[in-house]
Amino acid sequence: MGDHHHGPAKGLSRWLYTTNHKDIGTMYLWFSFAMFLLGGAFAMIIRAELFQPGMQLVEPGFFNQMTTLHGLIMVFGAIMPSFVGLANWLIPMMIGAPDMALPRMNNWSFWILPPAFLMLASTLLMEGGAPAFGWTFYAPLSTTYAPPSVTFFIFAIHILGVSSIMGSINIIATVMNMRAPGMSYMKMPLFVWTWLITAFLLVAVMPVLAGAVTMMLMDIHFGTSFFSAAGGGDHVLFQHIFWFVGHPEVYIIILPAFGVISQIIPAFSRKPLFGYASMVYATAAIAFLSFIVWAHHMYTVGMPLAGELFFMYATMLIAVPTGVKVFNWVTTMWRGAMTFETPMLFSIGFLVLFTIGGFTGLMLSIAPADFQYHDTYFVVAHFHYVMVAGAVFSMTAAIYFWLPKWTGRMYNETMGKVHFWVSFIGFNITFFPQHFVGLAGMPRRIPDYALQFADFNMMSSIGAFIYGASQLLFLYNVIAAITSGKRVTDEKIWDGAEGLEWTLPSPPPYHTFEVPPTIEEQPAH
Repeated sequence: MGDHHHGPAKGLSRWLYTTNHKDIGTMYLWFSFAMFLLGGAFAMIIRAELFQPGMQLVEPGFFNQMTTLHGLIMVFGAIMPSFVGLANWLIPMMIGAPDMALPRMNNWSFWILPPAFLMLASTLLMEGGAPAFGWTFYAPLSTTYAPPSVTFFIFAIHILGVSSIMGSINIIATVMNMRAPGMSYMKMPLFVWTWLITAFLLVAVMPVLAGAVTMMLMDIHFGTSFFSAAGGGDHVLFQHIFWFVGHPEVYIIILPAFGVISQIIPAFSRKPLFGYASMVYATAAIAFLSFIVWAHHMYTVGMPLAGELFFMYATMLIAVPTGVKVFNWVTTMWRGAMTFETPMLFSIGFLVLFTIGGFTGLMLSIAPADFQYHDTYFVVAHFHYVMVAGAVFSMTAAIYFWLPKWTGRMYNETMGKVHFWVSFIGFNITFFPQHFVGLAGMPRRIPDYALQFADFNMMSSIGAFIYGASQLLFLYNVIAAITSGKRVTDEKIWDGAEGLEWTLPSPPPYHTFEVPPTIEEQPAH
């Protein structure tokens, strides 16, 4: 035990058997970035095909495989694991714990991911090709009319769900049992709060997803008819079960992003976060409401009017706690001593673009108007404004913000700023025009389109390639920082940063807080 305790093992075994939260966090982050590049490559194929009208580069079937895998890999392989990686790195350091509560399970919850995604990607090479039914995999497209590879897709989804549930149980156990003495719940950093609430959401919905894909499996292989009207089932049932998972899922993605922004904006405004308690309550309110809005994805299926009205008003209601958060972030910046380092730029980019995405979401919530928007590029524009400019921008901000702490080396600030501006401009050139083509009636998930949409699609594709290229700049900056960045020794790195992780040396030792720190009485930040 003696020697083993002071630092990591050498070589491959370190990573394979590790139970250290920092190692596991690092693996999650690298894995998710690899998936981000893969999902991004699929997006590039989509946008290259749509650069001009007519069938240009790929077969329609393959195009649909790309839209499906792009969505699945970005949501389950890039965005979610990246925030779990962040949680692994930061939560123990933020609450003064020595590690996560269940370290062996932690190792397992990471190591089942690479085989799952390998299996999902391998469907491209199977007979009949990869799933081509969209990331929402609606029955009967995903059951009666699906390629044989759908079974592997179902297995992959199961494994991802298991990983998410284990990760969440671990986060809940850690936050509830391992806080340093004196750290009450209302003294926890907002990032920890958002992840605690997210973990409960995950535990609640992932089993339902498992149920949905198991019912698909039964329909495909065992002669049941859950989703087939011919045998007494209902394919709309699939949509209800899927969106009961799928809607909380988008909040699972965005709540940790809110947590990140709530750590970064105060640091660069040099002020405590405005309205700490209201931020916690708003997060909890969003989590609760996320369960009662799912059918806003289904206004066009023929729901009763009362159903449409309920889901419309419930969806509009989510704008209230979200608005509270936005106002609190803006108020935190108000009259602060602000500086605009890269993490702050990405956070302000997040704030502006996420708010636009929020407003288009409110437009989509209006049931009668949604008949015009539904299944068009307007929806694509909306969710990319909240998923990319929301989740990906905040994740990028988090990497720039905490990387110097993790590695003890500073990234190149000029390159960081260039990455922000190229990303920001590329992103808007990509997705803003999509609002217009969507309103004009261009459907989603199609490889070809009418001539009147040509100009905006060309803009969109150019923007996508700009945005895609900027991520390679980011990759270079991160690797350059890790290998040869300027050394930082100061604990705080950012003079406005608050919280326990900034009391540790940079980089922090392999094992931190073996003796829990004591939290002195201070107002919550």
